[in-house]
Amino acid sequence: MKKIGVIAIIVKEGRKSIAKVNEILSDYAAEIHGRMGVPNLQKDVCVISLIVEMDSDTLGALTGKLGQLSGVTVKSVMAA
Repeated sequence: MKKIGVIAIIVKEGRKSIAKVNEILSDYAAEIHGRMGVPNLQKDVCVISLIVEMDSDTLGALTGKLGQLSGVTVKSVMAA
C-alpha cells in the first residue's frame, strides 16, 4: 500500500556524491512528487528534501541505496 512521506537527504562533501544521488533519485522519479535541494557551497553540504508516495519496500530500497553512499545521511517519515 502506497503512503505519502518525506525523505531528508544530507550530502556532505556534496561534489563527490551528488551525481550518484541524482542517478538513484531518477530511478524513482515516478514516486517522487516534489523535490527541493539547498546547496551550501561554503561548507560543501547539500540538503535535499523529497515528497514521495510509495510502499514501504520501495522506501526501504531507495533509502538503503542512498544510505550506502559515502557522506550521505538519509531519514524518512511516512504517514500512518
